[in-house]
Order: sequence, then structure tokens, then C-alpha cells
Amino acid sequence: MNTILEQTFSVPFRYPVCFTEGLFDPQNTMLADVLRGERIPKVLFVVDSGVADTHPGLVDELRNYSFQHQSVFTLAAEPVIVLGGEACKNDPDLYQSIVEATHLYGIDRHSYIAVIGGGAVLDMVGFAAAISHRGIRLIRIPTTVLSQNDSAVGVKNSINAYGKKNYLGTFTPPNAVLNDFNFLKTLEDRDWRAGISEAVKVALIQDLSFFEWLEKNADALAKREMEPMKAHIIRSAQMHMNHIAGKDPFEFGSSRPLDFGHWAAHKLEKLSNFRVRHGEAVAIGIALDSAYSFLQGRITEEDFARIVKVMKKLGFDLFAPELQGGSLIEGLREFQEHLGGQLTIMLLEKLGKGVEVHEMDEDLIHQSVDLLRTFQEKSDLITS
Repeated sequence: MNTILEQTFSVPFRYPVCFTEGLFDPQNTMLADVLRGERIPKVLFVVDSGVADTHPGLVDELRNYSFQHQSVFTLAAEPVIVLGGEACKNDPDLYQSIVEATHLYGIDRHSYIAVIGGGAVLDMVGFAAAISHRGIRLIRIPTTVLSQNDSAVGVKNSINAYGKKNYLGTFTPPNAVLNDFNFLKTLEDRDWRAGISEAVKVALIQDLSFFEWLEKNADALAKREMEPMKAHIIRSAQMHMNHIAGKDPFEFGSSRPLDFGHWAAHKLEKLSNFRVRHGEAVAIGIALDSAYSFLQGRITEEDFARIVKVMKKLGFDLFAPELQGGSLIEGLREFQEHLGGQLTIMLLEKLGKGVEVHEMDEDLIHQSVDLLRTFQEKSDLITS
């Protein structure tokens, strides 16, 4: 005799994504308001070493903010400084050190970890928080363009393992995402630019009007004008949030439309030993899949030229030598393995509208790489 019991339940998730300037000014109550509750929680701050170096007064600001709002929350310990950049996701000792800190400082499920840094640090610390006590409350405070307009607003946390990007991870929503635009002012030009690629991505597959706005404002963004940067971050974040809320937020299927350009980007990062940063690799991946869409006859030559022009105005390279050879194609297999199920790649049906395909022609991929190399060489001649 067979007995089958079936359980069904749903859990709603809600978290704010906030934008401000001067988050740790004691007069700014945004952080305190997020932490305010019936009990006074402990908060463990974890800070990206790059952010700590660029903002040497940040730790004192955190101490002072905590003192000024001690009726709302207390510091669990001195802020923990961790290595930033992709390297933090490659070293398992780092996420384990955060897990150990939750043990040492008594960070329980009613406490908070507040992580300040770029997307890689947010990924790593978020993973550590998610597996400690089966989930410690997490506040993300992203400090880069890429993390503010894309990665920090989502529900994914991860580290790299077995030579594969994001192999270990969780789908765990944060309790809040607090964006301070002031952090962007100290970014290197390279990091300022890199995150804009994620906005180009979502515009190309979902919103022609946003792509046209990026066309119009590309020069201003490249010149580090703050108002266009703020506007683009908020719009991009909203579009990413809308997608997450609208369909398959925990990626049970094999479709990831927001990963347009990413199958090649993830492989390029590894092939370059992360010399090419994520946002830069995404820009090249977008250009590659746009070239493929053009060569397949899905978009016109004029459409492709518009994409290339925007990328070049923003200051992106369109080609890296690591694209050549057979190793790039392995990225398709790895992408399918990461998703599970059938291969699903987002291409362009037209500007502002993506289309999913389930196979790609290797010869056409190589032709697309050659096309990008030609565009890059012409651009280098013009600027030399």
C-alpha cells in the first residue's frame, strides 16, 4: 500500500531597495529605520577592503552611527574587513571566516549582517549569511555601479568552486538593499564604466526607450556626470526587480533572460584569469551575442552599429584575445550545466526585445568573434 502526503505552501518575500546619499550620516535614519524593531538587534558590519582603503574614515563613521542610534541597534563587534574583488569568491577561507564570526560574536537569526562593498563581496558574505543558522538577516550596501544597478537587488548569493563561477550558492532575499550614491564618486573610471553594461543588457532585451536614453546620455555617463548615473541606476534596478518579481525568481527553469551576453562573459572572465572584470566581460558578451544576432539575420546592420556605437562611447572594448580558439565554446556547455535542462540563450529579435534560442552555431560564433576583432582594430586605428 502506498501512502502519499502532499504539502503546499507559499512564502511572500518583501524587501526595500533604497537610494540615498550620506547613508552613515547620523542625521540620515534610513539604516536605523530598517533595523528598528521590537528588540535591539546586534549588527555585524563586513566591509570590502577596497572600500575601506578608499574611505579610511568609514569604520569610524560606522562606530559613530551605531553610538548615535544605540537605542535601535548595537555593534556586534568591530567591523570585519575582507578582501574585495573576484578573489574573495575563489578563497573558501574567506566565507568560512564570516561563518566563524557569526559563531564568535553570537550573530543569531534575530541579528543582522550588513555587508558594504562590490558585487563579489556581497555575493560571498550573502552566501555565508545564508548558510549560518539556516539564514541570518542580511542588509546589502552596494558600492559599485554594477552592484547598485543589478546584482545587489536580486536574491542570489554565491562563491566560485571547482573552477566554475557561482558554483556554490543560495537563493536568499536580503532584508534590505541600501544604495549610497556617494560611494560611486571614488570609483576608478574602469569600475564606473563597467557596471553600465548591465543597464545596456536589460535595455536591449526589454526596453527600447531605455536603450535610446542610454544612447542619448552615453557621453554624459562616460564623463562621470552624477545625475545621469543616478537616473540610469534607479531605472536599471527597477527593471531587474520587475523581472525577478514577475517570473521564476529562484530559477527553477532553464531560462535566464537577464543573462543576455553572460554565457561568453563568464567564460571570458575565467580565460583571462579575471583580468577582464565582470562588467567589461558582459559588455563584450553583449557585443558578441549582438554580432551573432546580426549575422543570423535577426537584427539589421544598422541596429548592430547602434549597439557598437553606444558601447564605444561608454568606453568599452569589444574584443579580448581570449575569445579566440576553442575554449570559448566550452562556455556554452558550462552555461547549460549551470542552468540545468536544455541550453537556453538570449539573443536579440530587435532592439528592445530578446528572443530565446536553444542552440548556437559554432562557426557563426567564431565569425562573430572575428567581426568584433575587426571593429576593435578599426577603433584602435582611429584613436591611435
